[in-house]
Amino acid sequence: MSQDPQPNAVALNTLKGGVGKTTISLNTARELAERDHDVLLVDLDPNGHLTVGLDFREVYIDDEHADLGEIIIDRDAEPDDAIVSTEFGFDLFPSTADLEDVQDRLGSVNHGTVRMRQFLVEPLLGDTYDYIIIDTPGSTGHLTDNALVATESILVPLRPGPESLGGFERTVERLIKPLREFISLDLLAIVPTDLQRRIDQQTLDRELIESLVTREHLAAKVPNFAYISPADLEKID
Repeated sequence: MSQDPQPNAVALNTLKGGVGKTTISLNTARELAERDHDVLLVDLDPNGHLTVGLDFREVYIDDEHADLGEIIIDRDAEPDDAIVSTEFGFDLFPSTADLEDVQDRLGSVNHGTVRMRQFLVEPLLGDTYDYIIIDTPGSTGHLTDNALVATESILVPLRPGPESLGGFERTVERLIKPLREFISLDLLAIVPTDLQRRIDQQTLDRELIESLVTREHLAAKVPNFAYISPADLEKID
């Protein structure tokens, strides 16, 4: 492990598809690895796009490869049995084709919501990895709940568009607020993605940034690369 980082785990989720969630997960893991941190990227999406995109399709479809269910439900495998190394300097806990079945099983097993925290994140965070990043399904469900309970931290990507804030509001109402009745779930950041348009005109990029920075409770969650103060926005007009 590298020295001095505060070990941290975060789950990425937005209840809206096509916002760049998987891309941000991958880029964050790569950037942290390039800074000499030990990073585990967890693909929790049953579609397995991240796993396949990293050239682990054979792992995704391999019935013999240890999967999440064997580790956190059956308890007859350990995380190291599933984790693979990537060419980008971080490790991957891959998705597998039976992950939807794991989601169903988590609904009936005792203490199903805390399984990932107890048997995956807590044993690895700090001792083996500086950072654990979980790319969740873009929907509610037992896998998403497990990721948020395990990390107690969420990063929400938003892509400019008519429904961008709607996706964020759904995430707050259906995920964040209900879980905050039981855990201290931190909204780590709101990350605008795919910013390509001018902000000195009324573009979708400008509308998204303005809608975030003019709300005091959200402005502090916008990363520096996307933040423009309301005063500066007025000067641009």
